[in-house]
Amino acid sequence: MTRKKRRLLLIGSAVAVLGVALGLVLFAMRDTIVFFYGPTELAQKNIQPGARLRIGGLVKEGSVERLASQQVRFAITDSTSDVRVSYAGLLPDLFREGQGVVAEGVLQPDRTFLADKVLAKHDERYMPREVADALKKQGVWQGEETAGAARP
Repeated sequence: MTRKKRRLLLIGSAVAVLGVALGLVLFAMRDTIVFFYGPTELAQKNIQPGARLRIGGLVKEGSVERLASQQVRFAITDSTSDVRVSYAGLLPDLFREGQGVVAEGVLQPDRTFLADKVLAKHDERYMPREVADALKKQGVWQGEETAGAARP
Protein backbone atom coordinates (compact mmCIF):
# COMPACT_ATOMS: atom_id res chain seq x y z
CA MET A 1 0.00 0.00 0.00
CA THR A 2 1.38 3.36 -0.95
CA ARG A 3 1.86 6.25 1.41
CA LYS A 4 -0.95 8.24 -0.22
CA LYS A 5 -3.44 5.37 0.13
CA ARG A 6 -2.54 4.86 3.80
CA ARG A 7 -3.04 8.57 4.48
CA LEU A 8 -6.46 8.56 2.75
CA LEU A 9 -7.45 5.42 4.66
CA LEU A 10 -6.41 7.04 7.95
CA ILE A 11 -8.31 10.26 7.18
CA GLY A 12 -11.38 8.32 6.06
CA SER A 13 -11.31 6.20 9.21
CA ALA A 14 -11.01 9.30 11.43
CA VAL A 15 -13.99 10.95 9.69
CA ALA A 16 -16.04 7.75 10.10
CA VAL A 17 -15.20 7.49 13.81
CA LEU A 18 -16.08 11.17 14.38
CA GLY A 19 -19.36 10.69 12.49
CA VAL A 20 -20.31 7.69 14.64
CA ALA A 21 -19.38 9.59 17.82
CA LEU A 22 -21.48 12.59 16.77
CA GLY A 23 -24.40 10.29 15.96
CA LEU A 24 -24.20 8.66 19.39
CA VAL A 25 -24.08 12.03 21.17
CA LEU A 26 -27.12 13.31 19.27
CA PHE A 27 -28.99 10.06 19.93
CA ALA A 28 -28.24 10.32 23.66
CA MET A 29 -29.35 13.97 23.80
CA ARG A 30 -32.68 13.52 21.99
CA ASP A 31 -34.57 13.12 25.28
CA THR A 32 -32.95 16.14 26.92
CA ILE A 33 -33.62 18.64 24.13
CA VAL A 34 -36.60 20.77 25.14
CA PHE A 35 -38.27 23.18 22.71
CA PHE A 36 -39.68 26.55 23.77
CA TYR A 37 -43.09 27.79 22.62
CA GLY A 38 -45.34 30.71 23.40
CA PRO A 39 -49.09 30.07 23.81
CA THR A 40 -49.90 31.22 20.25
CA GLU A 41 -47.17 29.04 18.72
CA LEU A 42 -48.39 26.09 20.78
CA ALA A 43 -51.94 26.59 19.50
CA GLN A 44 -50.81 26.92 15.87
CA LYS A 45 -48.46 23.94 15.77
CA ASN A 46 -49.63 20.35 15.81
CA ILE A 47 -47.59 19.20 18.80
CA GLN A 48 -48.26 15.64 19.87
CA PRO A 49 -49.41 14.97 23.45
CA GLY A 50 -46.60 13.64 25.61
CA ALA A 51 -44.05 15.97 24.04
CA ARG A 52 -41.66 17.55 26.53
CA LEU A 53 -41.38 21.31 26.03
CA ARG A 54 -41.24 24.74 27.62
CA ILE A 55 -43.94 27.35 27.39
CA GLY A 56 -43.57 30.93 28.44
CA GLY A 57 -45.57 34.10 28.75
CA LEU A 58 -47.40 36.05 31.41
CA VAL A 59 -49.56 34.50 34.14
CA LYS A 60 -53.09 35.45 33.14
CA GLU A 61 -54.92 37.73 35.58
CA GLY A 62 -57.56 35.87 37.60
CA SER A 63 -56.44 32.41 36.46
CA VAL A 64 -54.52 31.16 39.50
CA GLU A 65 -56.37 28.39 41.39
CA ARG A 66 -54.69 26.95 44.48
CA LEU A 67 -55.97 23.48 45.28
CA ALA A 68 -55.17 21.05 48.08
CA SER A 69 -51.69 19.59 48.60
CA GLN A 70 -49.70 22.27 46.73
CA GLN A 71 -51.60 21.70 43.47
CA VAL A 72 -51.90 24.90 41.41
CA ARG A 73 -53.67 25.61 38.13
CA PHE A 74 -53.12 28.76 36.13
CA ALA A 75 -53.03 30.03 32.56
CA ILE A 76 -50.07 31.39 30.65
CA THR A 77 -50.96 33.99 28.04
CA ASP A 78 -49.32 36.15 25.41
CA SER A 79 -52.54 38.22 25.11
CA THR A 80 -53.53 36.27 21.97
CA SER A 81 -53.79 32.68 23.23
CA ASP A 82 -53.84 30.97 26.62
CA VAL A 83 -52.46 27.65 27.81
CA ARG A 84 -53.87 26.02 30.94
CA VAL A 85 -51.10 24.77 33.23
CA SER A 86 -51.30 22.32 36.13
CA TYR A 87 -48.41 22.19 38.59
CA ALA A 88 -47.84 20.26 41.80
CA GLY A 89 -45.22 21.70 44.11
CA LEU A 90 -43.96 24.91 45.59
CA LEU A 91 -44.05 27.91 43.28
CA PRO A 92 -41.25 30.48 43.22
CA ASP A 93 -41.73 33.33 45.70
CA LEU A 94 -42.09 35.85 42.88
CA PHE A 95 -44.81 33.90 41.05
CA ARG A 96 -47.98 35.98 40.70
CA GLU A 97 -50.54 37.08 38.16
CA GLY A 98 -49.25 39.35 35.42
CA GLN A 99 -45.62 38.21 35.83
CA GLY A 100 -43.46 36.45 33.27
CA VAL A 101 -42.97 32.71 33.74
CA VAL A 102 -41.52 29.73 31.94
CA ALA A 103 -43.01 26.31 32.64
CA GLU A 104 -41.31 23.07 31.63
CA GLY A 105 -43.26 19.85 31.36
CA VAL A 106 -45.45 17.67 29.16
CA LEU A 107 -48.43 18.48 26.95
CA GLN A 108 -51.49 16.39 27.88
CA PRO A 109 -54.03 14.92 25.40
CA ASP A 110 -56.65 17.50 26.50
CA ARG A 111 -54.13 20.26 25.52
CA THR A 112 -53.44 21.26 29.13
CA PHE A 113 -49.83 21.49 30.18
CA LEU A 114 -48.58 19.39 33.10
CA ALA A 115 -45.58 21.30 34.43
CA ASP A 116 -42.87 19.80 36.58
CA LYS A 117 -40.85 23.02 36.79
CA VAL A 118 -42.00 26.65 36.95
CA LEU A 119 -39.57 29.56 36.74
CA ALA A 120 -40.56 33.14 37.57
CA LYS A 121 -38.74 36.34 36.78
CA HIS A 122 -36.31 37.28 39.53
CA ASP A 123 -36.57 41.06 39.65
CA GLU A 124 -38.41 43.97 38.11
CA ARG A 125 -36.18 44.10 35.03
CA TYR A 126 -35.57 40.46 34.14
CA MET A 127 -37.62 38.24 31.84
CA PRO A 128 -36.33 35.10 30.14
CA ARG A 129 -35.13 35.98 26.65
CA GLU A 130 -37.47 33.46 25.00
CA VAL A 131 -40.50 34.96 26.74
CA ALA A 132 -39.45 38.53 25.90
CA ASP A 133 -38.89 37.59 22.24
CA ALA A 134 -42.28 35.88 22.03
CA LEU A 135 -44.01 38.91 23.60
CA LYS A 136 -42.17 41.29 21.26
CA LYS A 137 -43.27 39.16 18.31
CA GLN A 138 -46.89 39.49 19.51
CA GLY A 139 -46.47 43.26 19.95
CA VAL A 140 -47.25 43.27 23.70
CA TRP A 141 -43.74 43.73 25.11
CA GLN A 142 -43.52 46.84 27.29
CA GLY A 143 -40.10 46.27 28.87
CA GLU A 144 -36.62 47.52 28.17
CA GLU A 145 -34.57 46.32 25.22
CA THR A 146 -32.08 44.64 27.59
CA ALA A 147 -34.41 41.78 28.50
CA GLY A 148 -32.55 38.74 29.67
CA ALA A 149 -29.47 40.75 30.55
CA ALA A 150 -28.09 40.62 34.02
CA ARG A 151 -28.05 43.77 36.11
CA PRO A 152 -24.64 45.36 36.64
